[in-house]
Amino acid sequence: MTGTFSISASFPAAIETAGLGKWIDDRPILRDVHLTIGRGEYVGLLGGNGAGKTTLLRILSTLIPPGSGRLSVAGCELPRMASKARAHVGLVTHQSMLYRDLTARENLEFFAKLHGVRHASQRVEEILQRVGMSARADDLVKTFSRGMTQRISIARAIVHEPDVLLADEPFAGLDESAAAAVEELLAELNAAGRTILLVNHDVEQTLRLVRRVVVLRVGRDRGIASMT
Repeated sequence: MTGTFSISASFPAAIETAGLGKWIDDRPILRDVHLTIGRGEYVGLLGGNGAGKTTLLRILSTLIPPGSGRLSVAGCELPRMASKARAHVGLVTHQSMLYRDLTARENLEFFAKLHGVRHASQRVEEILQRVGMSARADDLVKTFSRGMTQRISIARAIVHEPDVLLADEPFAGLDESAAAAVEELLAELNAAGRTILLVNHDVEQTLRLVRRVVVLRVGRDRGIASMT
């Protein structure tokens, strides 16, 4: 797989939060979360069910606003600079966020244009090659296996060349071969300079892939403990 990526040198940290909190219906989901992730890191986010891992990624991806505290992603203060931050952030989940009745190419061209990518068609061709899906580019997404769909989902998330990739359970439902292909792709993206924050229920797999782990604690403080 080949591809060219460029990383801005101006960001002091890829992700920073201080005292971050989130409540839903008066129930604390996150409380007093302090987190710093440097540019180019590959970090695993662990925690028990209900710890707020997915909520944290949704906040960092600008899908939902924080309840309290301060945070920035790729140097963009959130939520004030959410529209600017979206140009620097990609989100991968076990839900593909793709249109099943469109082809892989049509999906990627749609998202490239949505992000204002210059020379969108050329960029789509590059990214299809990058994820190993050029041969299936004109097939409908609904005809793909789970592994193929996830590769196009990753392509969707990086078509605008984001600096930060948030991966929420990207291996869910994948067989061993498909999971290995996604592992390889994420490793290549990180080697190219992308910052990756990975949520994954498989602790053993996470420890094998990432360079550092942070643990989102369940309980009263719902904060983060860091381990290297």
